[in-house]
Amino acid sequence: MREAGYPRSLASQTRTLEPRADRSDPAREAGASLVDNRAWVGAAPRLSVLIPCYRAEPARLLEALNRTDLPFEIVVLDDGSGDEGLADRLAAIIRQLAVPARFIRLRTNEGRAKGRNRLADAARGGFLLFLDADMLPDTADFMDLWLGFMDAAAPAVAFGGYTLDQAPRTPAAAVHRALALRSDCLPAEVRRRSPEKHVFTSNLLVRRDVFESEPFDPGFAGWGWEDVEWGVRVSRRHRIHHVDIPATHLGLDPPAILAAKYEQSAPNFGRLAAAHPDIVRAYRSYRAARLLRRAPLLQLWRPWLKAMALGEVAPVRLRAFALRLYRAALCAEAI
Repeated sequence: MREAGYPRSLASQTRTLEPRADRSDPAREAGASLVDNRAWVGAAPRLSVLIPCYRAEPARLLEALNRTDLPFEIVVLDDGSGDEGLADRLAAIIRQLAVPARFIRLRTNEGRAKGRNRLADAARGGFLLFLDADMLPDTADFMDLWLGFMDAAAPAVAFGGYTLDQAPRTPAAAVHRALALRSDCLPAEVRRRSPEKHVFTSNLLVRRDVFESEPFDPGFAGWGWEDVEWGVRVSRRHRIHHVDIPATHLGLDPPAILAAKYEQSAPNFGRLAAAHPDIVRAYRSYRAARLLRRAPLLQLWRPWLKAMALGEVAPVRLRAFALRLYRAALCAEAI
């Protein structure tokens, strides 16, 4: 995983990234409920794995990460799911883990940006690895590779990529699979061409000092684009590395849920475009939205795109194309 030009040890450059000790607890101060396992107290991790979840149970991910031979900790955040059963199961899993682990439960939903900022506040490692709850490492040495890359490059930011290798193939997820394989499941050499654009919190390593100076923008509400905006903002000051340390995205959605997420995300796209017009105007999604903005009677024919995507008559590739156009048509009104 070592990139050319980087020494194998950068200890002299990372003295400020020593694990930080337990301090006044921001999670407890905010009224969140906490569950720490026995290994948590006194641990001095170099890396904090941060897992937000909302009505999702990351049991398979936690099982895959449960090892004691590496210097990392796990922090899981239930962002106001409101599910007592889920909270009880997550607390039980955290208590049984051998790796140092903490479970934070919020009573109300704070959203993707604020939730991840809260996770970073709870972290003690010099590096933060954001993993979504529906991710699963593709190899048994996933954490070894990330820690090795940390030692080799001390990166400000690095994205490991994601695949669908372990995701189940179901008819309901076929459209999402087609969309993701086309635009998201890309090797590092492709992602490096637009490094700030291909930054997703599904498998994202951030040096702690970088995140403390550049947290996620809490003005993003609902779903989408807060990670891309963060990537654009951070890229102005730091290099974004792209490496192949992939994990599978297990949580493929049916078209109706994807369409609902796109409807939520349109205002966020507008916020991204307004904040970084010099970069975003080169994105294909922005150019498509600009073209559709000039299309006549857009609001009248936009529902037909959604109907085609949600229907099961057209071929999967055509349904995926209709859903991409639907997203662009939504974004057209936000820019």
